[in-house]
Amino acid sequence: MGRIAFLLLALFAKMERTFAAERAANARAVSEAKGRHVDRPLAHLTDKIEYARLLKAQGQSLGTIAGKTGIPKTSLHRHLSDIDTAPVPSA
Repeated sequence: MGRIAFLLLALFAKMERTFAAERAANARAVSEAKGRHVDRPLAHLTDKIEYARLLKAQGQSLGTIAGKTGIPKTSLHRHLSDIDTAPVPSA
């Protein structure tokens, strides 16, 4: 008897997962038809990246840049890897 109850619960769970996926697909289709952005939000706008590049060129640390721009340090590493700041010679 318990096995039948377990199988019925598993069947209902699978049906709910299927229905949830169908509802999500329908919601995405409706949103796209209305011209709304459906995918993940764009993490960082180009102007923020350019501002971060400017700050990095001025010698700011990644922590400071992350605080000012709101971009996580890991993303800054990815976007700013091509910028080499020369060490400032000590006087």
